[in-house]
Amino acid sequence: MIVLRGVRFGYSEGEPVLDRVDLDIPAGLTLLLGPNGCGKSTLMRIAAGVERPDAGSVAIDGHDLWKDEVAARASLAYVPEQPDLTPYATLEEILALVCRLRGAPIARAAEALERVGLAGLGRRSVRELSMGQRRRAVLAAARIGSPRTILLDEPLETLDRAMREEVLAWVEGLRASGATIVIVTHDIDPFARSAARAVTVRGSSPVVRDPLPPDVAERQALLESLARGGHPGGR
Repeated sequence: MIVLRGVRFGYSEGEPVLDRVDLDIPAGLTLLLGPNGCGKSTLMRIAAGVERPDAGSVAIDGHDLWKDEVAARASLAYVPEQPDLTPYATLEEILALVCRLRGAPIARAAEALERVGLAGLGRRSVRELSMGQRRRAVLAAARIGSPRTILLDEPLETLDRAMREEVLAWVEGLRASGATIVIVTHDIDPFARSAARAVTVRGSSPVVRDPLPPDVAERQALLESLARGGHPGGR
C-alpha cells in the first residue's frame, strides 16, 4: 500500500502542484488519469521517491520513503515516461546495481534483458541505445527481484505489438498476485477491465473513484471522461 499524508509539493515557491494530499492506494491496479498538466505525473514522482515533498510523508508498505529508504524502496519499482539513465553506463552495470539493491542474484540481469528483447546488448552503453531500447531497459530493471509496488508512467508508449503484450501480461500477473500497481496512461483500453479504481488530480488534490462501475460501457465512459479532465463523481 502507498500512503500519502499531508503532502505538499511545488516546483516554484508559493505555487503548489499538490497541496494537503491525503491518499491511500491499496493493492490492485489504480489508474492515474487526467489531462496534461493536472499534476498526475508529479503525484507519481512523489510516490516513487523521485521528488521529495515540501511537507508531509510518503510510506510504502508502512515504511517512510525518506526516513526508512532502504526498506521502503526494496519492493518499489518505477518506470518513468522518459527513460533517463546514466548515458555512459552499460546495461549490465545498471541492472547489476538494481540486482544488488533488491537482493537478487546478478544472473537476473541477463534474464530481464532477454525478457524485454535486449539479450546480447548488455555491454552497450545507454547512449548507444535508441529511445525504444532505453524504455525496454527501464522495464527490465523494474522486473528484477520481487517488487510489490509498481509505478508505471505511460508504460506502453513506443513499444511494438509483441512488447506491449508482454508488458500487459506482466501487469496482469502482478495484479493477480496482489501487488500495488499505479499506471499513468492515455491508452486506457488495455487496462480498463482490470482496474480497481481511478485517481485524478483537481485543484492540487487527488480525487478517487473507488470502486469503478462494474458495467463495462459505463466504466469505459467514466475513465475516458477522467482522462479529459472530467469529475469522477466519487469520494
